[in-house]
Amino acid sequence: MFILFYSTLYINAIAFGGGFVVIPLLRRRYVDEYGWIDEDEMTDLIALSQSAPGTIAGNFAMLIGHHIAGFWGTLVTLIASIIPATVIITLVACFYHTFHNNLIVERIMRGMQAGVVAVILNLAIEMFSRQLKIKEWFSTTLLCAAFITSYLLNIDAIYIILTAAAAGIIHSYYLIKKRGQPL
Repeated sequence: MFILFYSTLYINAIAFGGGFVVIPLLRRRYVDEYGWIDEDEMTDLIALSQSAPGTIAGNFAMLIGHHIAGFWGTLVTLIASIIPATVIITLVACFYHTFHNNLIVERIMRGMQAGVVAVILNLAIEMFSRQLKIKEWFSTTLLCAAFITSYLLNIDAIYIILTAAAAGIIHSYYLIKKRGQPL
């Protein structure tokens, strides 16, 4: 239980930039280092984490906690996810007026933004190449279509999400029927 708490606390304390920045850290820790989940479970848990309200990192941590230790694992990872954000926001609130116009702090934040973009881009490339390796053509095509409609056609994300969900349901229904399995 301590390892679960410490891992979650550590990752949430150093993961500046949001949920997509924390995913490579989570993969390295939970898949590669501890072997608590495999790559497919990781992908499934990421999808669940994104679909639930709240932060991806917090949701993912609680799902891992539940996977490892049930209710108590969920509680431990929830607490470990909250502590770093609470401490950092409290410190920022206390010292905001001291450094909000500081040029050095501003440049540090810009540098961190560049690092965050690099990490997110690396994650996107890694996930896309994994999709190509497993030859999941439907998901890959859906991904490309979603990107094109969002980026090039500037269609609102909610319509893309709903359309992709409907396409996924229809595709799953088709595969189930094709295999002759009952619904």
